[in-house]
Amino acid sequence: MKNFVFLFCAIALSVFVSCDDDGPYQDYQVARPILQDAITFKAEAVSVTEPVPVVSSGKIYAYGNYIFLNDVNKGFHVIDNQNPSSPESIAFIKLEGNNDISIKDDKIYADSYGDLVIFNISDINNISIAGRIENAIYNNGVWATDVEYPQADFYELGDIDYDRDIVIGWEVVTERRSVEEYESRYNCDGCVVDSLESFNDSPQPSTGQGGSLARFKIIGNYLYVVDYSDINIFDITDVEDVQVLDDVQVAWDIETIYNQGDILFIGGSQGMYIYGIENPEKPKFISEFRHGTACDPVVVDGGYAYVTLKGGNFCGNTESGLYVIDISNLENPELKVIYPMDGPNGLGIKDDTLFVCDGDSGLKVYDKTNAPNLTLINTFENIVAYDVIPLPSSLLMIGDRTLYQYEYVDNDIKLLSTLQL
Repeated sequence: MKNFVFLFCAIALSVFVSCDDDGPYQDYQVARPILQDAITFKAEAVSVTEPVPVVSSGKIYAYGNYIFLNDVNKGFHVIDNQNPSSPESIAFIKLEGNNDISIKDDKIYADSYGDLVIFNISDINNISIAGRIENAIYNNGVWATDVEYPQADFYELGDIDYDRDIVIGWEVVTERRSVEEYESRYNCDGCVVDSLESFNDSPQPSTGQGGSLARFKIIGNYLYVVDYSDINIFDITDVEDVQVLDDVQVAWDIETIYNQGDILFIGGSQGMYIYGIENPEKPKFISEFRHGTACDPVVVDGGYAYVTLKGGNFCGNTESGLYVIDISNLENPELKVIYPMDGPNGLGIKDDTLFVCDGDSGLKVYDKTNAPNLTLINTFENIVAYDVIPLPSSLLMIGDRTLYQYEYVDNDIKLLSTLQL
């Protein structure tokens, strides 16, 4: 019997497994985070520089003669659009962990790793930071956006203080671990690996205009921000003393915010949620329209809401389409028509025209005069369409690191300019 055990261990050794009293062992890759103080990290993660190329174009925002383009998780680019036929990139505002902005009275309100950061752009050539409110939007810990997760068998986070620590890298070492520990690592309750995976997914106005994919919305003296489940509310009457008000819980996986007067329409992966803001500090639930799991921006005009549902990938299994919903009775929204789409993203409305970004299938233009029945009047193909902002005299569209501008001509639109980003 002893000879048999010896032979078993000898064979196991040949495949890098050793025997011990408590079972076989093997060499595994173990990853541990490298931390930096959050205050120092966040200070270094903000700066204003000369224009740089776009890495991953995100949402767009229009304010006066300027366009602000998000570079996902890195900051936003400033584009001078005084001449829409020849827009020019003039600066890059580095703001790591940023995805959204909103602007009022020359103040930019932006997110950065769950903080609310305020910039002063009264002098566009001398942009400065006006304030920062930590953990104002969410507080789930901060991870440097340019740090990739290493390939490893074990992830050990240790005692991270999410209010003080930033993960700026990983140290991977080879360690001897039991095979039983390796095989049981996904069977524990609240495993480190599980938590890692879940952590990863014009006229001069006083207030600017974002697209339908925006999570930020300024209405009057209030800024509304949707995180993953709540509406975060800020009183911005005094920019030097922004008041953080109580959050309002909506639903899991909410994604976008749009308003028509004092009614908020929240787009989420499970449905559209309607809230009244007669009291702007306390949005009140009115009703919801539920649908299958999908990415879900929404715009509203009159008695109809227009919702694009995008299925596939991380968005869900719902078939992609444009939903037209009757909201004449806010307490009982009713689906009227579904128009098939290939991979819709953002959408926008100007008068009786509806613009739908259908991903790789381009920009689709509809006449909605007879809503809920829509008439397709134009399709701009051979472009990737992500989001649009209809302005009084032109249309902005972003897609595949290119900014497109169209001008309204009679009852049609024509390409005015493109800016490769």
